[in-house]
Amino acid sequence: MTNSAYIIAAHRSPVIPKGGAFAHLQIHELAAPVIRACLNTANISPEKVGELILSNAVGAGGNPARLAALAAGLPERIGGLSIDRQCTGGLDAIWLAAQMVKSGTHDIVVAGGAESASRRPIRMRTFLDGSPPAPYDRPDFTGISGRDPDMITSAAQIAENMSVSRHIQEDWAINSHTRARSANFQNEITAIHDQNTDTFTRTLNTKTCARAPVLAGTITSATTAVDADAAACVIVVSARIAKSYPNAIRIIQGAMLGGTPDQPALAPLAAIQSVLDQSKIAAQTLQSVEIMEAYAAQAIIAAQSQSFDPKAVNKGGGALARGHAIGASGAILAVRLYHELQKTGGAGLAAIAAAGGLGSALILHA
Repeated sequence: MTNSAYIIAAHRSPVIPKGGAFAHLQIHELAAPVIRACLNTANISPEKVGELILSNAVGAGGNPARLAALAAGLPERIGGLSIDRQCTGGLDAIWLAAQMVKSGTHDIVVAGGAESASRRPIRMRTFLDGSPPAPYDRPDFTGISGRDPDMITSAAQIAENMSVSRHIQEDWAINSHTRARSANFQNEITAIHDQNTDTFTRTLNTKTCARAPVLAGTITSATTAVDADAAACVIVVSARIAKSYPNAIRIIQGAMLGGTPDQPALAPLAAIQSVLDQSKIAAQTLQSVEIMEAYAAQAIIAAQSQSFDPKAVNKGGGALARGHAIGASGAILAVRLYHELQKTGGAGLAAIAAAGGLGSALILHA
């Protein structure tokens, strides 16, 4: 068990679409209850925590991890480490926490992500010619002209190139909602302000999919995740701490890779291959696979890349049935994976893509 890292608690908030029940909450107000829930589940005093790593993508900057640490009642010596790797950040925070623990820097690290699409600030671009500042929706993710496409446009092009039809995407989305509606998330969701369920999940069928507006190519609003507010965190600990927890799940391997900048939907494929190769775990033996569903097409391509058992993929549905809280989405995958492996044992994988051609993956083993 030397130089190993384990997860001993994992919780998330409900995922609420932008403008919904969490619209009045700041990032740290979403994260703090989830952090406290993790500590309570593990019966760990805040004073024993060595660090907090928190992903956030569309907030106002600064150091939201510090705000979350103070709001959660962690000791003032914890400065908090905020990271921004867009959609992959929540998963990356957990892998970074594992590295801190494996190196011996800390025995206990809280890691995850928090995002508020509702409180997203208005960003302004300035100009040297004296023109007034102009608002913009997203930053440049590559700095290369012509190689930073709109995410929907890129997903549509990749779906066409790889023959992922609208019908196939709609079937995936329907299945995502169906699985989410039948799943029990009681053990993983931390209620915030009496909200204890994912509110977007609904009965989706072929008729409602047929009426969904087309966004680009074969991509529709039914096969695209909505922007959302949420937080998710885990507690990562050393082998010395983990031996006191029968429910501890080992972090086997992680990968944070860059790929072709203008094909972000394909970026997770290399990360998935990397963690499988390094762990020497066969894809078909995985008990649970959590794949981000920013777009149905992207999730389908990732699932098909390794011929994962369809019954193992997104057992409780995915972001299409909940929403996409950008900086938190990777951590939500890890929380879902942790709780699924508590039921089945064995190994599981989480994978996610991000703008600019980033892909991350993580393997856990119960």
